[in-house]
Amino acid sequence: MRYEGKVTIVTGGSHGIGQGCVRVFADAGAHVVFCARGAKEGGDLERKISAGGGTALFVRCDVSKEKEVRALVDGTVARFGRVDCLINNAGWHPPHRPIDDFTAEDFRDLLELNLVSMFVACQQALPYLRKTKGNIINLSSLVGSMGQLHATTYVATKGAITAFSKALAIDEAANGVRVNSVSPGNIWTPLWKQAVDASPDAAKTRSDGDHAQLLGRMGTIEEAGQLCLFLAAEATFTTGVDHILSGGAELEYGRKSRVS
Repeated sequence: MRYEGKVTIVTGGSHGIGQGCVRVFADAGAHVVFCARGAKEGGDLERKISAGGGTALFVRCDVSKEKEVRALVDGTVARFGRVDCLINNAGWHPPHRPIDDFTAEDFRDLLELNLVSMFVACQQALPYLRKTKGNIINLSSLVGSMGQLHATTYVATKGAITAFSKALAIDEAANGVRVNSVSPGNIWTPLWKQAVDASPDAAKTRSDGDHAQLLGRMGTIEEAGQLCLFLAAEATFTTGVDHILSGGAELEYGRKSRVS
């Protein structure tokens, strides 16, 4: 029970890494409030956590809408009286396309969802986090620092999240609030499963995904949740740091030339 009685908000918590965080924090004794746009998935997860003896409350919320984010935070405080940890996980990776095939409006919409929503959630939660000397964990991505083919808009949002987290950590140090980011590489999520299922050679696509890491496999959503729990519960002298969760994907040389 490494986080017993602490109150944690997780955005985008009904599937993928967000779901991993919800499960891990609930298992650690936290009261977890999580949100997503899909009511069915969220409700199902809330019931599973409760059936297992944990405390989880699902709130339907579109994080791109400021009023709904404010209601999420206010509702958490009304229910549990405090906030100890905010995990900003909600976001989206568009299909891979060259820059010519994105519009400026596509980019603006993604910035609102992936980046501005985090700004709003931090802004709304900080008055309560300052009281508890709590912490914020923002989910970035390994590609925010190393780039990715045909993903200019997504990579830009993730690089901005890492930079935003460092700047906020500086501002909030005087208030006793720690701010860190986590940059996952390949984690086996529903998005990855969709890519494998849609591939003409599913076995090869899965194998390529696994062997992009030195460890020869993708990470799990529970491993992502455990890293976040460590940052929240035990890494009390850590702030402003981007924590890479990659299985070694960014190490060593590999074939990268686009020249035939």
